[in-house]
Amino acid sequence: MNKQLSFVILALAGTITSYAQQDSAASRQQVAEIIVTANKFEEKSSYVAQKVEVMDTPVIADALSNTTAGLLEQSGKVFVQRSQLGGGSPVLRGFEASRILLVVDGVRMNNAIYRTGHLQNAITIDDDILERVEILYGPASTIYGSDALGGVVHFQTRQAQLSASEKPLVTTNASVRYSSAYREYSGHADINLGWKKWAILTSLSYSSFGDLRQGNNRNPFYPELGKRTTYIDRVNGVDSIVANTDPNVQKFSGYKQLDLLQKILWQPSRTRSHQLNVQYSTSSDIPRYDRLTDTRDSKLRWAEWYYGPQQRFLASYQYKAKALNGFFDQFNAGASYQKINESRIQRAYRKDHKEYRVEDVDVLALNADLRKSTGRHELGIGVDGQFNFLNSTAFLQNIVSQEKSYGLDTRYPDGSNRMSYTGLYVQQLFKLIPGKLILNDGLRLNYVSLRSRFSDTAILHLPFTEARQRNLTFSANAGVIYLPDAKSKLSFNFATGFRAPNIDDMAKVFESAGGVQLVVPNPNLRPEQSYNFDLSLSRNLLGWIYIEGSGFYSLFRNAMVLDQYRLNGADSVLYNGKLTAVVANQNKARAFIYGFQGSIELRPKDGLSIYGHITYTYGRYQGADGHEVPMDHIPPIFGKVGLSYRYRSVVTEAFILYNGWKHLADYNPYGEDNLQYATSPGMPSWYTLNISSTWTVTQHIKTQIGIENIFDQNYRVFASGINGPGRNLVVKLKAGF
Repeated sequence: MNKQLSFVILALAGTITSYAQQDSAASRQQVAEIIVTANKFEEKSSYVAQKVEVMDTPVIADALSNTTAGLLEQSGKVFVQRSQLGGGSPVLRGFEASRILLVVDGVRMNNAIYRTGHLQNAITIDDDILERVEILYGPASTIYGSDALGGVVHFQTRQAQLSASEKPLVTTNASVRYSSAYREYSGHADINLGWKKWAILTSLSYSSFGDLRQGNNRNPFYPELGKRTTYIDRVNGVDSIVANTDPNVQKFSGYKQLDLLQKILWQPSRTRSHQLNVQYSTSSDIPRYDRLTDTRDSKLRWAEWYYGPQQRFLASYQYKAKALNGFFDQFNAGASYQKINESRIQRAYRKDHKEYRVEDVDVLALNADLRKSTGRHELGIGVDGQFNFLNSTAFLQNIVSQEKSYGLDTRYPDGSNRMSYTGLYVQQLFKLIPGKLILNDGLRLNYVSLRSRFSDTAILHLPFTEARQRNLTFSANAGVIYLPDAKSKLSFNFATGFRAPNIDDMAKVFESAGGVQLVVPNPNLRPEQSYNFDLSLSRNLLGWIYIEGSGFYSLFRNAMVLDQYRLNGADSVLYNGKLTAVVANQNKARAFIYGFQGSIELRPKDGLSIYGHITYTYGRYQGADGHEVPMDHIPPIFGKVGLSYRYRSVVTEAFILYNGWKHLADYNPYGEDNLQYATSPGMPSWYTLNISSTWTVTQHIKTQIGIENIFDQNYRVFASGINGPGRNLVVKLKAGF
């Protein structure tokens, strides 16, 4: 495969000479012109010590992706895991799920039941209304609080636009999209009405995905990987194992999704604004594809296993003021409410009772941020709070009689569940030598409280009825930036991060690893802490070569990992009719993660760009026996190489996405690496060759056509439970007026 990959790269570099991606030379040649909001307020990226990656509107608009998770994956700079088609869990520097922070329009998405395994919440943000994505690599707890260990992904949706004249501003956008491997049909429409002081933005998107077709060009050493030879269907009222007429079609992976957004902006003056932001995302049932392929006694285990409609509602208010006359120049304040509904429904083969576990989460949040700028000095101060309320229920339903019954264990405690985060931070930017040497430093004080009550402990005979914690945590950062000239940046950054145990960590009952182990509550967890060192260098050479590299080393203390555990003195319990090994989240000290990221971009002529990105990560922790154990969620080496060219109104890009081998010795034996969905030696390396072309037909009409995975490679991403798409034709038509 390595020889084949090398051939493809050389062929790609030699054959694509007349088309390409939108020129971003200005953003690359003048790093200081990129504006980021990593520290809550707009700042030049050259003044920020932390590594920040920005995906702007042109990049988002020209991407082939069909979900927000896919958008991150196609950047080649973020690893994304999938347990099912309706998912996508980003990984930053070996951290995933609740160890990275997702933010949308300044509001934390992470809540009290974000798990350390794999999450699908990123897809609840509509990529068709995204204006910008900022990815912060490394701990960002000083500004953002708990969970920001591996970094932050900040999704920013399009802003409502005011009219620059007395005449009302009316703009509309619409698009339709089709992709063959996904059997996808998607549509989007938005309208903006703007006046001098008022603006309204309305957006709607709908997507329908069929059963995903995987590639037919299989690895000769692992030809059975991901084959869907049989599935369970209900025939004449009886569960029956049915032969799949096309084993490349991953039966029962499709789903549907609807996304709505409404923004109302009132700007009474040039320096004051009020904005109401309402978002709603819902879906059909989403099949948990990996579980539908689980076996027991060499037979498919689950007749049904799916997430019920995943619903996310957000209502936020934001007030912004600038050019203030008091001690502070800028002031931002916000309040938000989120309601999240998740459910898990499963039924074993030839069993009449279907299990329902339903989670309802309500989240209230408040924040206030202030900044003062005085020449060489900028000072930011902020306070924030997030208050989570969880109701966890469960019941059984007979699929024949439709009768409901109770006595099923809930996923989380069946009593009251509350968790709150509050914090105060101070962040400073000091220009030691203006234009040459800049200092970033900050400090945060955070208080987290949690209380969960178990009303019924009869099923597992838990030795406690309540889990309660109060944690006071400090985090800090200090970074130095050296700018020897306008085209170079050298930065060193030290930052601490923390993640307080949430309800999912402390109080969950969950069957993991395909039914071979049972996760049980452990009320004695402590906050995870990380101490991270970063060294980054970026440089423009000769006016047409841009290189960037960063290395990091993280000490991970009190790391929560799944490990063998004893419940009431026993290492196994009878669960779902099977004696199952007991594991629990436990704090494991002396963990470490290190790695590097590198990028290069060459622009030898106007419009032509040749680029490459690569990321490597390695992580281990010390087990109970003193031996090093692989950390879970550590991706194999991955990246992207490609070239692009713009010619008049046509933009074409050809690129390769690739993953290296993940060998058995690098899998975590207790966590969520999902070896059972890989081959016996681990997950094989893979690559896909992709090409897309965007043609701006008129000022108002744009067409996009692309072919993903041209060679129809059969592959599966590390830790995933579903194979990637085979050869995929993508057609998209966009209109804007």
